[in-house]
Amino acid sequence: MISLSDLLTAEELGECLLTKAAYRPFPDIEQRSEWDALPEELRLSVIAEGEKYLDYSWPILTATMYMEFLNNGNRTRYDGPYHLRRRAVTSLALAECVENKGRFLNDLINGIWQISEESCWVISAHNRMFQHEHPGLPDTETQPGIDLFAAETGNLFAWLHYLLKPALDQMNPLIDRRIVAELRHRILDPYLDRDDCWWMGIKERDKRLNNWTPWCTSNCLNAFLLTEEDEGRRLQAVRKAMQSLDRFLSMHPADGGCDEGPGYWNKAGGSLFDCLELLYTASKGALNVYGEPLIQNIGRYIYKVHIHDRYFLNFADGPHRITVEEDIVYRYGKRIGDDNMMALGTAVHQMLRTEGWKNMKFLSFLRVLPALFDYSMIENENRPLTFQRDMWMDGIQVMAARETESSDRGLYLAMKGGHNLESHNHNDVGHFVLYADGLPVLIDVGVEEYTAKTFSAQRYEIWTMQSGYHNLPTINGFMQQDGSTYRAAEAQYEVTGQSSQLSMNIASAYLPEAGIRSWIRCCRLTRSPHAVIELEESYAFDDAQACQFTMNFMTCCQPEVTANGLIVFRRNDQEALQMEYAAEQFIASVESIQIEDKKLRNSWGDRLQRIVLTPKDPKQEGSHIIRFRQA
Repeated sequence: MISLSDLLTAEELGECLLTKAAYRPFPDIEQRSEWDALPEELRLSVIAEGEKYLDYSWPILTATMYMEFLNNGNRTRYDGPYHLRRRAVTSLALAECVENKGRFLNDLINGIWQISEESCWVISAHNRMFQHEHPGLPDTETQPGIDLFAAETGNLFAWLHYLLKPALDQMNPLIDRRIVAELRHRILDPYLDRDDCWWMGIKERDKRLNNWTPWCTSNCLNAFLLTEEDEGRRLQAVRKAMQSLDRFLSMHPADGGCDEGPGYWNKAGGSLFDCLELLYTASKGALNVYGEPLIQNIGRYIYKVHIHDRYFLNFADGPHRITVEEDIVYRYGKRIGDDNMMALGTAVHQMLRTEGWKNMKFLSFLRVLPALFDYSMIENENRPLTFQRDMWMDGIQVMAARETESSDRGLYLAMKGGHNLESHNHNDVGHFVLYADGLPVLIDVGVEEYTAKTFSAQRYEIWTMQSGYHNLPTINGFMQQDGSTYRAAEAQYEVTGQSSQLSMNIASAYLPEAGIRSWIRCCRLTRSPHAVIELEESYAFDDAQACQFTMNFMTCCQPEVTANGLIVFRRNDQEALQMEYAAEQFIASVESIQIEDKKLRNSWGDRLQRIVLTPKDPKQEGSHIIRFRQA
């Protein structure tokens, strides 16, 4: 098992850890040669983004907006302006660093002051994690907790201090002093003093960790490295960060699989890499674990689940179409010596060019600075991106198989087992997705915009979390149940010649009241002589009088049911796929699901379709095969 904490003794770490003065990861605003050497098109892009916020009307954050989360579950009316403030400050700071004429400083200072005046940097949706009494508003009389976005804000302030102190001091030295004071009060002191932030993995030793641990740790660690003068506190923070990362890695499957899905990899595996890079550079290379198989597998996961273009395999809460952050993928691949990971970063760069850095969901200096200064290097890369024909991650029980090695040609199948207490879990044991020529046909819907309900005891009242809205059976009226005991059994992955398949018993994902003794589900891709995907199932019920079920299939295409056991999936009036089922066994129907949620509408449009197959003559024991093929 990897242990960062055991690589060096406290004394050895203290000897190799760079001081604040010696730690210079990127040029500050006075080091003009590096900033002026950025490609002209990139410089213009950064300046243009900053110009959007000249004479900016800073968005208001009110107490009643903060209270909305507990009052009615809404978090977007507070989160939106909260994040916009920070994006504006980052954009103004970058533009000033590039141009260096003082044109952006007044608006930047206003933004710094606005954020400094906020009662709390923890967003409303997370406040109850740290404040149990009256969590609807922040308690300014207690030491603040640290959530994802308090940590992000601390990271922002640390970079403002590092990059712009000379320019800010010329305006008024109190500006930088305010930055450091707020950072110490809200991040540096709480990070050292508190062990009750669950993501640290220190006090709650049994709590399951997820992307919060590397994400928060990367920002807090970076803040200490850039701003902490006291070498004892600096060393204490580094050792605490390593302890948290050790806990995170100890819980991670050896195959590197991210059970939160690729939409969270940017802030799970990607933030782990941020941490490892900070430790590597701050220790002059002494803290180096890039040769460890687990670290390499966590990186490789992101291209293993890449389907085509911006489409990624999206089990759990993640969207099906994402933009990975090109620079971090490229740099991670370079550190572990993986050409294909570097090629994925290069491919995304070629697609976005100077717009790439703007696509970061949270415009963090920790990511955007390397992206700017690596731009020319990646621009000159020309590595071919390859796609694995077969993929299996046994730790999270996810398989994928593609008909050809061309991402936009032929059939693509992915299936998952696992259990129903995964991070950002959906009740989806045995669920599968299907793409044709690089585009989705049978889908994982994803998740709506987050509300209070999303992470509450009522989570599984939300339709997108329920197995009935995945490609799964509903048995005697029962959908799958949430919890770690509701899981796949007897999962077996097999590749033989031209065939790849995953089979499992999904009966234990349902309550005993469902009355199902066994439900063996196998998804198989056979490549020749003619490519076909088969869903083969056999089942046995406890009672011959209670053996009802329906088969559910979610699609973003328009399905057309014919009379002879054939369903044709159409996309833009073109045939994308055919589904064959035994007409003597099933009655097929199609339900149209109107999409109201903004996030889902951005993914899928205004409606999705659910195909439901209902047995004509249900039996206590039976089997069936459903086939999918291109015309």
